[in-house]
Amino acid sequence: MSSGQELKGKIAIVTGGSRGIGRAICIKLARLGTHVLINCVKGQAVAQGVMDEISGDGGVCNLLPFDVADPEASSNAIESAIRDYGGVHILVNNAGITRDVLLARMKIEDWERVLSINLTGVFNCTHAVIKAMLRQRWGRIISIGSVVGAMGNIGQANYAASKAGLEGFTKSVAREVASRGITANVVAPGFIETGMTARLPEKLKRQLLSQIPVGRMGRPEDIAEAVGFLASERASYVTGHVLHVNGGLFCD
Repeated sequence: MSSGQELKGKIAIVTGGSRGIGRAICIKLARLGTHVLINCVKGQAVAQGVMDEISGDGGVCNLLPFDVADPEASSNAIESAIRDYGGVHILVNNAGITRDVLLARMKIEDWERVLSINLTGVFNCTHAVIKAMLRQRWGRIISIGSVVGAMGNIGQANYAASKAGLEGFTKSVAREVASRGITANVVAPGFIETGMTARLPEKLKRQLLSQIPVGRMGRPEDIAEAVGFLASERASYVTGHVLHVNGGLFCD
């Protein structure tokens, strides 16, 4: 194990932790010493691969399957984790989906499904952990936003709205809980090499790269490093912040 074990003894939940950015975050937090609870709904076989990698590196992890869009399931699973593991110290709200289509053609189902996971799901999970964090007087709430929440994007009115709402939610929570040793922040990725971006047409990928000053797409590990910092004591004075990790695509 590496990175100094600075979070040894902490319990972390990472939603959508079986692949892409979530996978990299789980591995990073495990290397920092946390006991990682990997949330997913489907793809538990994929999540097992993440667990095998963490275990092979000397880390500790378990699966915590539930649908973040289901408030009762979220509450029950997280309350069970708090009982079983003695608390939850770090929550990474990473689960998210897209349903891209121009607004004129967008169905209400496309709007509601994206908001239910990307924004209401964050409420469900944060609401479920906040009392335990208040009692233990220590917590880190880190939500994965998007550069699109700040810039907007054609065909992503639902996704952009969910990520912009996430920023307002986080800033409000940060003000409510700062006096109890709890921070709440957003990491806003740019275009990252994941399964989601792998499906983009090559012409569009070239166009995107031409807009990124550092000349490459981001890697999931770039986002995981930012999350690791915000979860640590090194970031104890950082709260209510949106950390853009986008290679210069958007400069705030």
